[in-house]
Amino acid sequence: MSGQAAPPTVGPRSLPPVATMAVISMAFVIAGGIFMASHLPARPPLGVATVLLSIGGATTLVDCLQLGRLRDFAWRPFFLVVKWALLAYLVITGMLEYVFILDGTRGSTLVVLTLMLAVFAVDVPLLLGFSVARYQLPND
Repeated sequence: MSGQAAPPTVGPRSLPPVATMAVISMAFVIAGGIFMASHLPARPPLGVATVLLSIGGATTLVDCLQLGRLRDFAWRPFFLVVKWALLAYLVITGMLEYVFILDGTRGSTLVVLTLMLAVFAVDVPLLLGFSVARYQLPND
């Protein structure tokens, strides 16, 4: 025997379904974006897109609230991943926003598309950060 203790492992813990809810939120927002894109360059009807955006945004909000209630969680790795993923997605979102404006998208259509991009830009880093941190040891 070497006398070394085995490294601690992360056992099964009861965590909220953060990853599942992030994917569901992205599905609603992507469906809304596809619906709007299918009507472009004409002015798309905003009713369906707004409902899909609302459901996606509410799901993201509930997801963030559930995650924020966790006490025994690896927050350092979570924020390390989220920080860099959010930076990358803010750049991507900014480029897409620029394309929408350059393409002549204006008014309420631009607002709905911008909000969809914002939800998407929060969901992906949240999903990545949670997926990494859930398998790490909780912070002291």
